[in-house]
Amino acid sequence: MNISKADIWFDEMEKRIPRGEVRTRFAPSPTGYMHVGNLRTALYTYLIARKHGGKFILRIEDTDQERYIEGATDVIYSTMKGCGLAHDEGPDVGGPVGPYIQTERREIYGKYAELLIQKGGAYRCFCGRGDTEESPSDDKGINKYDGRCSRLSESEIERRLAEGCPYVIRQKIPAGTTSFTDMVFGEISVENDTLDDNVLIKSDGLPTYNFANVIDDHLMGITHVVRGSEYLSSTPKYNLLYKAFGWDVPNYIHCPPVMRDAQNKMSKRHGDPSYEDLLELGYLSDAILNYVALLGWSPGGEREIYRLNELVEAFDIGGISKSPAIFDIVKLNYFNSEYIRSMSLEDFHALALPYIREGVKNPDIDTVAVAEILQQRCEKLSDIPEKLDFLDKLPEYDTALFVHKKSKTDEAVSLEMLKAVLPVLEGIDGWTQENVRNALFGLIERLGIKNALLLWPLRIAIAGKTVTPGGAVEICYILGRDETIERVRHGIKKLT
Repeated sequence: MNISKADIWFDEMEKRIPRGEVRTRFAPSPTGYMHVGNLRTALYTYLIARKHGGKFILRIEDTDQERYIEGATDVIYSTMKGCGLAHDEGPDVGGPVGPYIQTERREIYGKYAELLIQKGGAYRCFCGRGDTEESPSDDKGINKYDGRCSRLSESEIERRLAEGCPYVIRQKIPAGTTSFTDMVFGEISVENDTLDDNVLIKSDGLPTYNFANVIDDHLMGITHVVRGSEYLSSTPKYNLLYKAFGWDVPNYIHCPPVMRDAQNKMSKRHGDPSYEDLLELGYLSDAILNYVALLGWSPGGEREIYRLNELVEAFDIGGISKSPAIFDIVKLNYFNSEYIRSMSLEDFHALALPYIREGVKNPDIDTVAVAEILQQRCEKLSDIPEKLDFLDKLPEYDTALFVHKKSKTDEAVSLEMLKAVLPVLEGIDGWTQENVRNALFGLIERLGIKNALLLWPLRIAIAGKTVTPGGAVEICYILGRDETIERVRHGIKKLT
């Protein structure tokens, strides 16, 4: 079977790619959730393309149908959209040759496999699973196919084809050494006799991941391939395919893994969060993206907070570390709180409102005032309901909470302060935050005491807890006149 380049229509893509254009791709498999390592790969791929004014491509590698998970593709799309990683070509953008979904182009891979057989880089293998299991093992005890079908005569191959014998197409690994340069790990060389004649086209006609990956990267003009360092060992096999076809090899950027601790990679089954999990936990997409960017990459200097457009400007492949990065939820909390504090009150209120309503059922509550006291004290949005649990109903509390060494209060002093503040609160004309503040601090000034001596027992009386998202002034205002006075009276009763 003779196949010329003209027979393979997809090679027309090469004519449409501007020479010298940087082209990257994010090529996830829809086999699960979008974990942090996947997101980091997508981000670095995006940043390289945007940094150099190139194209960022999204490709869904769904040839492994046995591992396909329903809905996983939607997770990929929603994650990319939520992070602002807009692709230039791909499944939901269109373009001259899209969409880029591998199972929709299975004939393309078959044609290239036939071309590779003609070029001597592949062969048909008629062996069953049992035949390959009997092949000799390498020095690590791993069974390698012995290449017996690569030695079949043309007449024997034709006979088996005529009989309808099922077959796969395998890569033919030549003798020698394969070397390549990775932009993170440097020069790497592998002896070819350590490589297996991997299957390229399965018996069902679908390509394996390795083969489809190389064909697509060439046809889409990919110049920079970003992926995990676990693929370093597979790269020589990819490069032998490029060489067999006579194609240029892309630049490789292999990134070390993201770890849950020093010994273990992040894993869903170990309870480590995905991007969607983090959103549900109340983390902001911008904060997640910022933190993920710094997992294994350093921009240099002390600065840590970067918006996406700023990451584009700052990103440099040379800043990628060879060492694994450890995911630190405490550090993510810091990033998230920084992003929350940098928002306008209006924007934060819009984000926080569903969580405020979850924590406070009172429809008359001033949610903007609640958002204002939360904004400077909130690490993640999902913390909000618990922080507001005292607003609807005063919790039961022990009078021991009134004792505070730093403010020099005890139960007796607290009782005295609550008795002093009650008529002041009752006499406020117009219950605004400013009027409440003026009244309370006016009383403090008249009594000649430190602020905490009055404000601590007042906070305990109106909140029933020592830690609140706001101070006594803000809580009094939010609770309203009647509820505040009722709670102060309750506190006096408890202390009497």
